Amino acid sequence: CAVYIAFFSYLMVWWSTVVGLLLGIPIEIMGLTILAIGTSVPDLLESIIVTRDGKGDMALSSSIGSNIFDVTVGLPLPWLLFTIINGEAIEVGTNGLLVSVTTLVAMLAITIISIAVGGWRLT
Repeated sequence: CAVYIAFFSYLMVWWSTVVGLLLGIPIEIMGLTILAIGTSVPDLLESIIVTRDGKGDMALSSSIGSNIFDVTVGLPLPWLLFTIINGEAIEVGTNGLLVSVTTLVAMLAITIISIAVGGWRLT
């Protein structure tokens, strides 16, 4: 199963790179959009299936858990490995940081308020 996932992940990255080059789209943009969408599709399909089965709380918890994992492991782990291997820090720009943090906090508040309005029941 892991070999299958690794093989098709490699193909997905390679195909998006080729398509980006053919269309004149920078590789970074392809990585941030097309690959991000491609990795979210399994979560979307899972959420649709369990919601149709009447398990909306499971869909929401899976979505939130997946995002928490991405932010706490998926983002910092490659930076940590780069820093350990190369012995140099990565500079991170702070332009737009206030807007990003404000948006994330607002989304969190909306999620909590929506669940609270529903009486803390999703199904």
